[in-house]
Amino acid sequence: MDLGFEQRLRLEGYKAICGIDEAGRGPLAGPVCVAAVILSEDFNLPGLNDSKKLSAKKREDLFELIKLQALDFNIVFIDEKVIDEMNILKATLLGMKQAKDGLKIKPDIVLVDGNAKPDLECKTECIVKGDGKIASIAAASILAKVSRDKFMEELALKYPGYFFEKHKGYGTKEHYEAINKLGICDAHRRTFCKKILGENVI
Repeated sequence: MDLGFEQRLRLEGYKAICGIDEAGRGPLAGPVCVAAVILSEDFNLPGLNDSKKLSAKKREDLFELIKLQALDFNIVFIDEKVIDEMNILKATLLGMKQAKDGLKIKPDIVLVDGNAKPDLECKTECIVKGDGKIASIAAASILAKVSRDKFMEELALKYPGYFFEKHKGYGTKEHYEAINKLGICDAHRRTFCKKILGENVI
């Protein structure tokens, strides 16, 4: 984690530094979740890292700490219907804009994980693999991941038999078997299922 990156930005005059990341671009079902977070300069988040590199327990612990310590944060969901309408990239960029626009504090600069830059009407920098390098992006990745996982666990109660609580909508063997047995449900991304499983699932 390059803690010096954000420190250098503060020395350049940027105070409200916002990190943005998403969870759930690849699954066959459920929303994409995007989080924006502005950390305090003196945050204390032991073990902060890319959410994918942390255990579920560690993510959940940090999730609560981030919410307590953040100067501001916002979490949004873009559902499967919007993803089908506009494609996953555009839906994710829309989520980034909504996440940033929903903050109470106006960011001086936004740091986005990846290489796709959303139109945020403020200075924005894309950082490839930023969730493993930049503290505010790592924090956003945890907020997004934990929030989406919880959403999918609730969705599993609504659509039993698909095991969303286990695979969170990703294309696992168990998920494919469930689709072959039950067909797709309203929570599935039809464009994703069409590409992977064929025209007959639509």
